[in-house]
Amino acid sequence: MNLILSLNEAVNNFVWGVPAMICIIGVGLFLSIKTGFIQLRKFGYAMKCTIGRIFSKKEASDGSVTPFQAVCTALAATVGTGNIAGVAGAIAIGGPGAVFWMWCSAFLGMCTKFSEVTLAVHFREKNSDGDWVGGPMYYIKNGLKKNWHFLAVIYAVLGVLAVFGTGNATQVNTIVTAIDSVLANFNICPPEYYGHINLVIGILIALLVALILVGGLKRIGTVTEKLVPFMAVMYVILALGVLAVNFRQIPAAFSQIFVSAFHPQAVTGGIVGSMFMGMKKGVSRGIFSNEAGLGTGSIAHAASDIKEPVQQGFFGIFEVFMDTIVICTLTALVILTSGVNITFGQAAGAELTISGFTATYGGWVSLLTAIAMCCFALSTIIGWGLYGTRCIEYLFGTKVNKGFMLVYSFIAIVGATTNLAVIWGISETFNGLMVIPNLIALFLLSGKVKGLAEDYFSRHKQN
Repeated sequence: MNLILSLNEAVNNFVWGVPAMICIIGVGLFLSIKTGFIQLRKFGYAMKCTIGRIFSKKEASDGSVTPFQAVCTALAATVGTGNIAGVAGAIAIGGPGAVFWMWCSAFLGMCTKFSEVTLAVHFREKNSDGDWVGGPMYYIKNGLKKNWHFLAVIYAVLGVLAVFGTGNATQVNTIVTAIDSVLANFNICPPEYYGHINLVIGILIALLVALILVGGLKRIGTVTEKLVPFMAVMYVILALGVLAVNFRQIPAAFSQIFVSAFHPQAVTGGIVGSMFMGMKKGVSRGIFSNEAGLGTGSIAHAASDIKEPVQQGFFGIFEVFMDTIVICTLTALVILTSGVNITFGQAAGAELTISGFTATYGGWVSLLTAIAMCCFALSTIIGWGLYGTRCIEYLFGTKVNKGFMLVYSFIAIVGATTNLAVIWGISETFNGLMVIPNLIALFLLSGKVKGLAEDYFSRHKQN
């Protein structure tokens, strides 16, 4: 076990370290230049196309979901505990300046996600069940020459290995931790009963997830289009309430972010003395939060009932904007304006964010934050369940889908009853390794992205 942990740590440090971040930022910058910084140049149009379609009541055709259901499924997987725990960890280890670098990665990530989604819709295909399927595996297979097809297999294998930990077990562990904190805060029952309660919660989550996933693509879309807006609105309202109460601290919070981005020692008392550390934590947490570069979100977008790949690509821009620029920024401001003590240089997680809410509202808000975290985690489980299903389907065909969904669902019981430090580390490594084949494909298909965007706007000159 020690050998496995040491090996995983070495690989993880590389995957989420400097070389990988340079590659992710480099490809994002390359795509941005190639498309003329479409995320900036067409931002207003992208918001009009996406927000305008959110309220459309159009029913999707067989084998697909509506564009809004597709983006909700993708957001279900990206808007999760990383927005709550990941931002807190980035600030604690990298200083408030990490938020600035998170914004920078999101700016480039909007173009990366746009490219992933556009390619996924353009190169998608119908499976034997009549569903639209797509994502990195398919734009590698259908967009590149045969000598590159091994990258699709590598991506699919890594995707299957990653989903059990990243998408399920660790998320369920977050749910039971949040519920246990409520039980403790309100003295509902003695601690010795927590283990039994966690087991029951794990079984209930497993049954619920199985019911949703086995119900197929349309049921997944129906659930996520209701769950994601609910959880996002509730979290945003709670966060805005904190900012309203502490509005006098908002200018100081932004000052800390910008000063610490380039002079972290001035804000952290010298504990975080390296600008590079803030940059590393901000970029890596931003990538981990919005998944731009991982390619996973494009799997959900490929199922959209839309004919224009570029139109769905705009949802990729919208997704990164909402995930990182809006929700992650609100989380950072809750921490920085509420007056909670930040122990710089030491790891922190969701407890730091929750303390920002409780410092403002009082202990009772732990119940609402627990509900929000449960919604975040459940939505992530559902989204990653679809990703894992599409990955294993690419390898073995649709005949294995239902069996995989059932196995995936009941991993929730493991997540509810086990210490997951090892599983989390290994899953995070597999997750990061998925970046490599996807970035290679995006780089090689950058000309196709540019061509599709130019063709779209030549037919929509008024835009």
